[in-house]
Amino acid sequence: MTLTVVDMHTGGEPLRIVTGGYPDIPKGTILEKRAYVRDHLDHLRKLLIFEPRGHYDMYGALLVEPDLPGADLAVLFMHNEGYSTMCGHAIVALGRYAVDEGLVAKQEPITTVNIEAPCGLVVASVEVRDGKAGAVSFESVPAFLFAGGQTIELAGHGTIGFDVAYGGAFYALADCHQFGLEFGRSRVRDFVDAATALTDRLKAELPLSHPDHADLAFLYGTILTDGRDAFSSEVTKNICVFAEAEVDRSPTGSGVTARLAAMHAKGEIAIGQTRTFESIAGSRFSGAVVRTAKAGPHEAIIARVGGRAYYSGRTEFIVEADDELGRGFLLL
Repeated sequence: MTLTVVDMHTGGEPLRIVTGGYPDIPKGTILEKRAYVRDHLDHLRKLLIFEPRGHYDMYGALLVEPDLPGADLAVLFMHNEGYSTMCGHAIVALGRYAVDEGLVAKQEPITTVNIEAPCGLVVASVEVRDGKAGAVSFESVPAFLFAGGQTIELAGHGTIGFDVAYGGAFYALADCHQFGLEFGRSRVRDFVDAATALTDRLKAELPLSHPDHADLAFLYGTILTDGRDAFSSEVTKNICVFAEAEVDRSPTGSGVTARLAAMHAKGEIAIGQTRTFESIAGSRFSGAVVRTAKAGPHEAIIARVGGRAYYSGRTEFIVEADDELGRGFLLL
């Protein structure tokens, strides 16, 4: 077996783009393709994401035939737990990749790339200068605050206040100071443990729903913030812990979108105002509320999130028939 990939990163967060080796995916909606890959081809995700070719925090993208009218390409996202519904850092990388690989006609100064994700159509705008692709921003699906001003008793931490918001995926949002944590002083491991504790508790106790499809209604993870949500122009930091306690090195595109939705719903950011979001690794995304929208019964927003992606390698992976460890493993 041979699999080929292009590796990129956005704000330090890896993206392994599959370029060859997967069998054809049956026609259908993007959520049907996601279900098929999950049920029939998950061994390939493990080959690419797990050790020895990947690692616990690896992230991947499989390009598939688009189903939505007007989509230039479609993508399934992969991580240590399975398949997500949206990934902003991947959209930034794929926008540049699509321009560089000629998947769309190159236009200066902006090339538009319409990307079908499991959550819906995401429109990426790629800056092009002298024929070279640069920074990318995107407008995602309607984002909304699902549950604001919530509290829960969390063992070892007491009463924790949180919001739950949707930005292509559902996230719990909480101020890290409630856990006795501070960016720049606390260990990443402590952030991960706190975020995972909240995620696990909410998965068990807080039912979610999405107006478009039941497959979108699951809690993807928890974002711990520095609490600087109030109307301001200063940089705000966060860490996103998603899937099976995976740590995003970037500020998290769908997470920034969810934060913007929650901030706007609480009157903490105005339409057109841009905030800068910084990750645990120090990388930054811009984020702004472009306009209001509706998502079923929810008052929603359309956000624009921007960042920069870079190439890190092109690889051909092989799998020998008797290599059992080579089929993929994780050390938890």
